[in-house]
Amino acid sequence: IAAFFIYYDRLKGVRTSGLLTIYWILFLLTWALVFRTKVEQIQNGGLTTGEVMRIVTFFISYACVIAHFLMSFFVDLPPAYEPQKLNTSPQESASFISHMFFEWFSKMIMLGYKNPLVDNDLWDLIPDDKSGRISRRFNKTWTKLKNVNFNTYHCHEESCDLALFISLSCLSNYVAGRKKGKPSLFKAMVRVFGPYYFLGSLLKVVSDLLTFVSPQLLSALILFTSNNAPVWQGYMLAVLLFVTAILQSIVLQQYFHVCFTVGMRMRSAVVGAVYRKAMVLSNSARKESTVGEVVNLMSVDAQRFMDLMTYLNTVWSGPFQIILAMYFLWQYLGAAVLAGLGVMLLLIPINALIARKTHQLQVRQMKLKDERIKLMNEILNGIKVLKMYAWEMSFKDKVKAIRDKELDVLRTAAYLNAVGSFTWVSAPFLVSLTTFAVYVLSDSSHILTAQKAFVSLSLFNILRFPLVMLPAVIAAIVQASVSMTRLSKFLAGDELDPDAVDHSPTAHGEVVEVDNATFTWGKKDEPILKNINLSVPSGSLVAVVGQVGTGKSSLISALLGDMDKVEGYVSVKGSIAYVAQQAWIQNLTVQDNILFGKPFDPCLYHQTVDACELKEDFDMLPAGDQTEIGERTRLLVTHGVSFLPQVDRIVVLVGGRVSEIGHYDELLEKNGAFAEFLRNYANHEDSESTDEEDVRKQSSRTIQFKRQRTRTSSSDHCKSGKLRRRKTDRDIDIKAQQKKKDDKLITTETAETGNIKLSVALSYMRSVGYLICSTIALAYCLQNAAQVGSSIWLSQWSTDPLNPDGTQNGTATRLGVYGALGMTQALMVLGSSFSMSYGSVVASTLLHSKMLVRIFRAPMSFFDTTPLGRIVNRFSKDIYLIDEVIPRCFTGLLMTGFQCLSTFVVIVYSTPIFAVVVVPLLILYYFVQRFYIRTSRQLKRLESISRSPIYSHFSETIAGVSTIRAYGLQKSFMKQNEIKLDTNQMAYYPNIVSNRWLALRLELVGNLIVLFAAIFAVVEKGKINDGIVGLSISYSLQITMMLNWLVRQASELETNIVAVERVEEYSSVVQEAELVIDGSRPPSHWPAEGSIKFEDYSTRYREGLDLVVKNITIHINGGEKVGIVGRTGAGKSSMTLALFRIIESASGRISIDGLPISNMGLQDLRSKLSIIPQDPVLFSGSLRMNLDPFEEYRDSELWDALEHSHLKDYVTSLSEKLEHEVTEGGENLSVGQRQLVCLARALLRKSKILVLDEATAAVDLETDDLIQATIREQFSDCTTFTIAHRLNTIMDSTRVLVLDAGKVAEFDTPDNLLQAKGIFFSMAKDAGLA
Repeated sequence: IAAFFIYYDRLKGVRTSGLLTIYWILFLLTWALVFRTKVEQIQNGGLTTGEVMRIVTFFISYACVIAHFLMSFFVDLPPAYEPQKLNTSPQESASFISHMFFEWFSKMIMLGYKNPLVDNDLWDLIPDDKSGRISRRFNKTWTKLKNVNFNTYHCHEESCDLALFISLSCLSNYVAGRKKGKPSLFKAMVRVFGPYYFLGSLLKVVSDLLTFVSPQLLSALILFTSNNAPVWQGYMLAVLLFVTAILQSIVLQQYFHVCFTVGMRMRSAVVGAVYRKAMVLSNSARKESTVGEVVNLMSVDAQRFMDLMTYLNTVWSGPFQIILAMYFLWQYLGAAVLAGLGVMLLLIPINALIARKTHQLQVRQMKLKDERIKLMNEILNGIKVLKMYAWEMSFKDKVKAIRDKELDVLRTAAYLNAVGSFTWVSAPFLVSLTTFAVYVLSDSSHILTAQKAFVSLSLFNILRFPLVMLPAVIAAIVQASVSMTRLSKFLAGDELDPDAVDHSPTAHGEVVEVDNATFTWGKKDEPILKNINLSVPSGSLVAVVGQVGTGKSSLISALLGDMDKVEGYVSVKGSIAYVAQQAWIQNLTVQDNILFGKPFDPCLYHQTVDACELKEDFDMLPAGDQTEIGERTRLLVTHGVSFLPQVDRIVVLVGGRVSEIGHYDELLEKNGAFAEFLRNYANHEDSESTDEEDVRKQSSRTIQFKRQRTRTSSSDHCKSGKLRRRKTDRDIDIKAQQKKKDDKLITTETAETGNIKLSVALSYMRSVGYLICSTIALAYCLQNAAQVGSSIWLSQWSTDPLNPDGTQNGTATRLGVYGALGMTQALMVLGSSFSMSYGSVVASTLLHSKMLVRIFRAPMSFFDTTPLGRIVNRFSKDIYLIDEVIPRCFTGLLMTGFQCLSTFVVIVYSTPIFAVVVVPLLILYYFVQRFYIRTSRQLKRLESISRSPIYSHFSETIAGVSTIRAYGLQKSFMKQNEIKLDTNQMAYYPNIVSNRWLALRLELVGNLIVLFAAIFAVVEKGKINDGIVGLSISYSLQITMMLNWLVRQASELETNIVAVERVEEYSSVVQEAELVIDGSRPPSHWPAEGSIKFEDYSTRYREGLDLVVKNITIHINGGEKVGIVGRTGAGKSSMTLALFRIIESASGRISIDGLPISNMGLQDLRSKLSIIPQDPVLFSGSLRMNLDPFEEYRDSELWDALEHSHLKDYVTSLSEKLEHEVTEGGENLSVGQRQLVCLARALLRKSKILVLDEATAAVDLETDDLIQATIREQFSDCTTFTIAHRLNTIMDSTRVLVLDAGKVAEFDTPDNLLQAKGIFFSMAKDAGLA
């Protein structure tokens, strides 16, 4: 047999065999009996020569078996051809024994004990745990299920398949009704993860069976103390108790390891599936799921699946344990156990009601959580604009309003759970009380002996776990069912048709071919583009023109496959380069953003940089093209008709249809829609030229010269300097990398090291309230005192003397006191649970509110250096931990802590000699958990830190999904997601293994307590009665689980309380100046004139950076129109930021109407200024809310602002008018319409100072024209700052301010500046205006 195992393992490449190890262990155990027989034969003597030879042969064979067993501790060397991997997990090369005891993990425990763990200390995941492999398996299974037409069953409450087997209300629907529906996510998960999880179920069966061995051994040990059995039997029973406990510990921890591993893999599958789905989600489906909701799917919902996996087997294991317990109880108490069974059955409806209510509350809570995270995501994306509008406190109140609703639901759920805790903690006592009462009262001859009482009590204690866990598991199933419904809905959402655009090289027609195609943004929406026919030859340059809302951007989206094709044919051959209307920049270096996944080719790269004229811009960046770009960086997109004569073909769209196609000259001659378009808008760009032909020729010569110059200079430079460039590039890269360390824009999220500070725990307790904390502790103390009292009372009851007729006196009194002590326990649990529920909600309220206020009041430098995903993670996962996990951990810690203390008190009371070993055992226990907790704490911190990049990357991907699809980089980004997920799992997996490592070793300590308690009971035989023995050993049997749970709860609390630490970190960020400064408030009519004075003013973006505005001294009179021009980085936007005090003064000051703005509150300042920003920021909500979040203006004023901003007709056409729902980011409005909404905001405010921060840089000519006309008319008496991207928009300014490197280069009227022939003249000349 052994030879077969060895051959089979070698054939399969197995380096350590579990089957072979178990085989040798069984061999050793069975031959041990033979060994004992052989020794007895030698002791008896009189052996023949043949018998001696057989004994010698046996001893040699037995020695070989021992040697084989010892060799199983070692692992075969890997094959020579197998490549050596860096940072490989020792799990891959661990022996079977090492796997069983998790000894392979001791290396990391020691490493973490000596020094705080860092990223480089983490091991790589084993292949089966890598997210790439898991995602592919799950996606393959899910795709198969989607493609199969099958029946699935649904509850009327939309709960998932899991809940069908628990909820009786759903079960009736399951039997009665069948409905054809969507693919079952539950079935997909079972197919992918079921086989490995089934292994855990088998281990659970073995563990449950071993659980019931201990009460039988206890029964035998109590019987031993009351009869004249030999002492060796007592010692043998003690050793058997110890061995049984050891085996159960090993099996149980392996079971938990399987469950946690399945949970981790399931999370990988969920995150991977959600990310993959987001890449292909149709536009209509995307509207149904905001970024915040999808982030919650990846964080909260995935976490719920992980939590459920740990105890899902309790669904069948709980009833199995209950049945076994009732069977054994019947052996001791007979039919009286039916009374206890009746109590359990009565509790089922209560549990069903609690589960039903919990389900409803979970649905509501998740909706509110999604709404809150969605709003926070929008706010963080538009925080700069919110600050400039002085709206941050209004939006803070909106978040708080949602949070208050969420807390109301959380409070109700907490109180409901408190009732559940009361019901289920009191359940084991109620069962035992009812059973004992029926037993002793049903017949006077029924005596409650020590054996019956304490064996029954140990069985009741076994009953405690399934009775307590079943409701928790049902609640977890309900939560998971909500999550599964949400996830199923998302994953089953409509996808973009990958075949909508034919990309095959053999497709018929030109490079771009559209035949009679109609497109819509949603299958149920009206078509946007109708009957489009378009043919673009290879190598041609085509322009698409049209007025606002005619479908220009939609046509590009249709060619990219981002729209739903209703009918027709579309083909696009070759690779695609796509520049979106709103530029998408990743949180990477400039170079990485340019390369966008392409390999670095120095020659091509520098050609590209030169062609885009970016070299000078790079020189201004702190680390050149190695400078990391933040998430809010935007590029300028210029809309100009001067380029139209140079294109090969122009496509004119009118009302979603192709109106005209042709060359510039052809369309002009037709005198159609295109000619009308030019007459309306061309003059704004070419007003200085009266001869259209001259303009065309001049533009042509300029463009051709620039193209030729760029090609020539780049080509020559690449050829002549190729060798030199290699060295230069290398030097530049080295210098850039050195600078990059100091000039990194986005700060790296760091992990705290060392012990969790006491201040963190005290901060949470302070948030809960010290009085409430004291009440909770007192209630638990009284509960355990009552429990110990009831156990001692039962011990004394079991040893009451018998009357001559075999009855006992005082049974009613004994039963009454026992019942009173039990009810005291239940009431204390109820009090502590309600107190904890109330206190935890108070703490959640305070911690969230404090962080929310501090984040909203943080300066822009904080947001510029902190990824949004990191902040969202604080408000999502960390707040979830504070809301739900930390209170549970505190409750568990207090409960198990007091139980452990009471257990030691009972054992020492029963057998005082046990006190001798208590101290050594506690010292051993302390060192084991100290070794563990340092490593576990740091692993949790590393896991928390590595989690944020997953969400940041996802948010980034969603924002640029069209660009990613256009470049065909879906697989590349999915791979990046897998890498980030694996990095997170590399910290999470050691964390779950560390829990198993600890639990097994703590249970060994607990098993030693059982061993010593049993041995001392044997030693004290005759000195103590059987009631005391039963009391001592029954309590010692509980200590193993209690010690385990104590440290698990302590470590879980310490690792999860990191969330409080992280929230506290963001609750202490640097703050902006006060919103309102009493005693230094400007008059209500301020500013009356709008005069602005800069006096030797300098500023920088944040401490440690160079000045961006340097010693500016200018005076602007009220009502002046000032244009600000200069190259990128000259300080134009910095001046406007300084005016709003988004960045503060480094020296000098700014005064408005003679009042220094640094002396007044930010609310008073910003609320008196108006800005039309470059990027129009809108928020999900009504149009009214986007115009007037403070509800300060009347409807008539809103309509007047809409009329002057040219939006009245559009809003009037909407069915909901001002209550029209704006989607996230204003996606259901065009960019031009969004900018007009921003104009309406400025009109409502009626400020004397208006700032236009390149407000028309990213809009079309028509919107630009409307904005400029409104500004000239409605803001004629206002002081206006215009940061210009088109010089023609500021040529009528009162004065023009020319900035260069943060300093005033020129400041005068446009005419004077042109005559001075300085910088402004050069810029005007380049633009064809001089």
